[in-house]
Amino acid sequence: MSTSPTVDRAFEAALYATGETALDTGASLLASDPAADAELARRGEEFVAASWRRGWQPADVVRIVRSELEDVHVLLVAALIRAQAPGDRPRGRRWSAQLAELPADTPPRTDRFSHATAVLELYRLLLRLPALESLDEAAGEATGGASGPKTESRMLTRIRALLAKAEATGFPEEAEALSAKAQELMARHSVDEALLAARAPSTDTPGACRIGVEPPYEQAKAVLLDAVASANHCRAVWNEPLGFSTVVGFETDLEAVELLYTSLLVQATTAMTKAEAAQRAGGRKRTKTFRQSFLAAYAHRIGTRLGEVAQAQVSDDLLPVLASRDVAVTGRLDRMFPETTTTRLRGVRDAAGWTEGAQAADRAQVGHRPPLR
Repeated sequence: MSTSPTVDRAFEAALYATGETALDTGASLLASDPAADAELARRGEEFVAASWRRGWQPADVVRIVRSELEDVHVLLVAALIRAQAPGDRPRGRRWSAQLAELPADTPPRTDRFSHATAVLELYRLLLRLPALESLDEAAGEATGGASGPKTESRMLTRIRALLAKAEATGFPEEAEALSAKAQELMARHSVDEALLAARAPSTDTPGACRIGVEPPYEQAKAVLLDAVASANHCRAVWNEPLGFSTVVGFETDLEAVELLYTSLLVQATTAMTKAEAAQRAGGRKRTKTFRQSFLAAYAHRIGTRLGEVAQAQVSDDLLPVLASRDVAVTGRLDRMFPETTTTRLRGVRDAAGWTEGAQAADRAQVGHRPPLR
């Protein structure tokens, strides 16, 4: 395999050295040698492939690049991921969905020095990514095997439609009633899947996915995600420094968690903005503590109500089936995270914010159906 002395010298100057002029030196070398462009791109694909070996996935890489760098770097890494994908091994439906969601825009045209600088900044970040817990343990998840859903079920399509209506409505009570209905359907769907697995055992095992939990107010958002995960027979572990939570559970439940958390976050933000506007109209100014307290209370109360909806779908004869799946989820979690710690939720000291958040969650009309048997 051919190499480029220019790329080697640029990397030695910019990626493996420190100092104020390191990036400029490396970028100048690359800008002066157009013949090095192909090798520079190939090395970028190697950095991407190395991040996969360290446990990262496409959405994780895009998330960290967006957090640490600029929009141009996001477009550069998306282009690298797309270029690397044809030579990669098959990685399953969830991975393919992440590839399909990559930003489609191409990086803007700039002078060669500016472009080389952006590329080296990106490569610096990719080179320093830490190892993450592997998400590939479950055969069904990694290979898209027979037990994993290849297409979205009619139930999930209906749930998605309910959540879309909840996000679109301007009436908080209607939004929360629709969300409660969606959770009810999710609970029924999860029980149906558990019964099918019990009656016709398959190779399906718990999988895992990562969901972004980004600032501001990331602690309260992590609590909300944990509440949604628990209500849907999953477990969540928050990685605060890297801005995501890893959710462990069976595939159908993971899909439910992703759908519901995303929707509830939109709804909570909408309700919080309206409540904050009313507070400011009354002369209050402490918006940061209000928002943190609002979201914390919302997460706490929503967790309680989602749990009630899920529990209403379970009869005594189903408990052994669900318990066995819970054991499997806990086992996968313990293998991935043999050591975890708890954290204290900070900044929850605004009484008005807590009250408003709890009331926003309490408005949900949680209807109970007869338990499934």
